[in-house]
Amino acid sequence: MAHEFKLRRRIEFAEIDMGGIVHFPRFYEYMELAEHEFFRSLGLSIHLPLDRGRTGWPRVHASCDFKAPLRFEDEIEVHLIVREKKEKSLSYLHVIRKLTPEGPVEVARGIITTVCVRVAVGEPLKAIPMPAIVSERIEAAPRELLG
Repeated sequence: MAHEFKLRRRIEFAEIDMGGIVHFPRFYEYMELAEHEFFRSLGLSIHLPLDRGRTGWPRVHASCDFKAPLRFEDEIEVHLIVREKKEKSLSYLHVIRKLTPEGPVEVARGIITTVCVRVAVGEPLKAIPMPAIVSERIEAAPRELLG
């Protein structure tokens, strides 16, 4: 079972604002991208088919503390760590680091909590237990990793 994933990428020109730095909403996009790649690394998708509809994972909490700016062509690592796993929800810690020749530098730390729901045409979203295929492949990280 997996409890962490690391995504590396380079900051693109389209991601910076007129001040030459990454605009803050982009950090949430990086966290979401890491989540999707985490699922893919496990042979899963966040949109798995169900008897009626498919799974979805809307956010019920999102926060981020920013420590340093990112700029065009910076290389980053988004370290996703599963903070908590419940029957119907997952909570992630995301540590975003700028990769420099001197070593990684933490630039942001965010938390996202998401709930597994059934998405079906014409029906309201309904929280459901996460499918067994997801539950059996994801676990909460050891506490010492969350420090």
